[in-house]
Amino acid sequence: MGILKGLFGKGNNSEKEKKEAKVAPWAPLASVDQLEVIKERSKVKPQIIFKHSTTCGISRMVMNRFNEGYDMPKDSLDLHYLDLHQYRSVSNETSNVFGVVHESPQLLVIKNGTVVAHESHGAITQLDLKKYI
Repeated sequence: MGILKGLFGKGNNSEKEKKEAKVAPWAPLASVDQLEVIKERSKVKPQIIFKHSTTCGISRMVMNRFNEGYDMPKDSLDLHYLDLHQYRSVSNETSNVFGVVHESPQLLVIKNGTVVAHESHGAITQLDLKKYI
């Protein structure tokens, strides 16, 4: 019986199961009013908005890769997570306020009230956020 438990994952936990998933410190972006706060806070430290489609496999993959590779010093920037399906009006207003054509997934870097960098799809994980802090 012990062999079967080991084979089917019921007995011993594998190293993969023991390793916790790494998650960046995201704050939800759920209101148009938050955009003005983000602009103001960007005058003190960079603000990041990740526009994520919860039904898109590519978006999920990019989000997972971003989380796994996130290694920014604590409190060096603020991360905002925008669920595109749940908050479509916030997504639309984000494009209007910051003057960036909507894509999904998409990451915006905001400093001093303006977008200083943005990428979409796989290029998100190539963006060097450290150069903006």
